[in-house]
Amino acid sequence: MSKFDPNTFANLEDLVTEHLHLELKVDFEKKRLVGTVLLTLRTVAQEVKQVILDTNQLTINGVYEGEDLEKSLEYHLGEPDVSFGRALKISLPKPLGSNELIKILVKYETTKDCGALQWLEPHQTVDKKHPYLFTQCQAIYARSLTPCQDSPSVKITYSASIDTPAPLRALMSALRINEEPELVGDSRVYKFEQRTTIPSYLIALVVGDLEGREIGPRSTVWSEPSMIEKCAWEFVDTEQFIKTGEDLLTPYEWGRYDLLVLPSSFPYGGMENPCLTFVTPTLLAGDRSLVDVVAHEIAHSWMGNLVTTNNWENFWLNEGWTMFIERKIIGRLHGEPSRQFSAQLGVKDLKADVDLFGHKNPLTCLCPRLQGVDPDDAFSSVPYEKGFNFLYYLEQLLGGADVFEPYMKEYVRHFAGKSLSTEEWKDFLYRYMESKYGHEKISLLDEVDWKGWLYTPGMPPIENKFDQSLSHACIQLANKWDTHRNTPFEASPKDIEYFSTDQNIFFLEEVLQTDPMPHSALDAMDHAYGLTKVQNAEIRFKWQLLCLKAEYQPIYPEVVKFLTEQGRMKYTRPLYRALYKCPSGSQLARDTFKKNRDFYHPICARFIEKDLEL
Repeated sequence: MSKFDPNTFANLEDLVTEHLHLELKVDFEKKRLVGTVLLTLRTVAQEVKQVILDTNQLTINGVYEGEDLEKSLEYHLGEPDVSFGRALKISLPKPLGSNELIKILVKYETTKDCGALQWLEPHQTVDKKHPYLFTQCQAIYARSLTPCQDSPSVKITYSASIDTPAPLRALMSALRINEEPELVGDSRVYKFEQRTTIPSYLIALVVGDLEGREIGPRSTVWSEPSMIEKCAWEFVDTEQFIKTGEDLLTPYEWGRYDLLVLPSSFPYGGMENPCLTFVTPTLLAGDRSLVDVVAHEIAHSWMGNLVTTNNWENFWLNEGWTMFIERKIIGRLHGEPSRQFSAQLGVKDLKADVDLFGHKNPLTCLCPRLQGVDPDDAFSSVPYEKGFNFLYYLEQLLGGADVFEPYMKEYVRHFAGKSLSTEEWKDFLYRYMESKYGHEKISLLDEVDWKGWLYTPGMPPIENKFDQSLSHACIQLANKWDTHRNTPFEASPKDIEYFSTDQNIFFLEEVLQTDPMPHSALDAMDHAYGLTKVQNAEIRFKWQLLCLKAEYQPIYPEVVKFLTEQGRMKYTRPLYRALYKCPSGSQLARDTFKKNRDFYHPICARFIEKDLEL
């Protein structure tokens, strides 16, 4: 593996990719992509004799020097690794010196086992008329979409020509070159270009029966036709989020900010693919109460996409910063108490994951060591929420927003288009604070427990204090239920009449922290608040977890319904685990998953199999 990145085979110390061009034909009948990738690489060392690329479950049909199929090159595939795939080792015709360019053309096709791709039959889509394909390349699945240097330390531009069967439309994480496709027989050819450098995990493709609606001067929302009006209404505030991000940081660099609402099997809340954010349909609450996920993905336009971690050990540089900017946007638009309240919800998520992994588990370090570890196995709220809490702590320590917000802008300006390590981030923080404020801020930074924050497992070394004006009523109501768990009290819909969605979630989360509730108390809670009938995905999720903790069997049908109508891992994995933990529900959990395995995205299915010990 590379000395720069423990999760790639690529010889990054010898050469790096500058541009990648894809020419692919989408074959729904055989569920494969067939075509070529042309990589433009620049050497960064002397006597470079080979190119090593990452692949996973790809069929390689030939490797060539240049842009055509005339000069074939010798190559061989290394031994397969279940997580990292196989190294594609390409011998160069002669050694190259430093700073030389070479173009390598690889002819290949994907297979049914490529983890980046999910192929949906028409009946698995909303409209049930046409097949559908979407990709998910984060963290290390780009290598199962195309041979590449699959490391966030390498930032590339890319272009693509995608041949799709009519009447389907292709979209990518890039700008469309041709608004109307070229018609070639029964095919449509769409062309794309991404001119801003990105890491390989941000290459994205979707092909389906897609319709678009403009929701702002630089934004269109895309979905299947029957959903488009609902999607357009839900995400109408997108431009406001973008403008707030620009005000906090720098001008938006990507041209377009479009949204794609995917079929329900999409495994994440959102994926920050540039120019085309992917989002789950579970955000369609009908009241815009869950669209803060879009603020998170927009924040990625700067943190993660423009300024990028150099490897997955420093993933918090993407996600901790993005949570920090997301909550800054929330604070600007909804008031500082909303930002503070969101942070408190985040601490609950962090505590739950630290409890799940174990307080001494090295994967709960902000900077975990991932040699030989699939980054997906380390995935949790730790880089998000521990990272946020670290930045919030530093902001308070250094003098608040007046000091920290100008630093944020300068940080983005300095590292835009680059990948960096935690040490580089820390070094820049020191240099910036010294140049602006002198020894005063340096002495404060020297007091920081850097080892405790960055390299020690468990909860953060310091517990931040947050404003409790929005959480106080939630805590009081939860305490009331805990105190009266065995002695009925007059619960009423008025208890939560003025609660926001987030306050309802906070209340349920507080109750979840107590001992399992008696079934009579759950009956009373449901009768008063109508929680089983709520369609908001977040409230539904917390309520079902609360019931499963008490092995409350009347909720089982609702849990199965929720598990089989969406595949978002935030919901599916904890619910399957909780159902499986119930003696009366363990077989139901396994049977439900086995029956619906093909519905879930390959990434999601792999983890649920582990959770259910299958």
